[in-house]
Amino acid sequence: MALRKHNGFSLLELVITISISLILGGITYMGLQPLLLQGHVNTGYEKTLMILRNTRNQAITQGHQYQINFTPSTVQVQYQPPVIGGVAQPIQQVMTYTLPPDVNFATNGYPANAPDGFGTGLNALDFESSAQPGVPLAPPYLVFMPDGSAQDNLGNLLASGVVYITLPFGSKYSSKAITVWGATGRVRGWALTQQAGLPIWVQE
Repeated sequence: MALRKHNGFSLLELVITISISLILGGITYMGLQPLLLQGHVNTGYEKTLMILRNTRNQAITQGHQYQINFTPSTVQVQYQPPVIGGVAQPIQQVMTYTLPPDVNFATNGYPANAPDGFGTGLNALDFESSAQPGVPLAPPYLVFMPDGSAQDNLGNLLASGVVYITLPFGSKYSSKAITVWGATGRVRGWALTQQAGLPIWVQE
């Protein structure tokens, strides 16, 4: 009587195949993780850059003040309606934007030569009024005026500064920065890189 042949995998072969797949998957994930984290920083940077530029453009085109408030992980945009009958109107909430969960406005061992020469690289949200150079505004905020300039919340003093976007526990060289020049409201983006072994901010 002929023996029957059994086709298929044995349990041992199946376990070995699954183990190899898991190992390869883990190696792939570890290799791609830095790219994924850099993507999160880029997303937070591009979102913040868009918010600042769009808010400034709205202030110019609508002829009204728009205020931006920062927290370590959010950007809040507010609108200041015009005065009606000599009465100042309450400020209105427009939108609150959130950074990716592992990204913050934070410092990460940055060089003292800050982007555009604003701040010292020690404060994550380093905006200062022209009335007190070197003294950060508290809480961190900016007001874009109808002429495009960035001022303090009184609307009569220019405010320039820088905001840093980073992975608090990651490499500082994945970090980005955004500067705002008070006189014109110009918004510029920066990336931290190395030159001759030293960290330096390069405009993007």
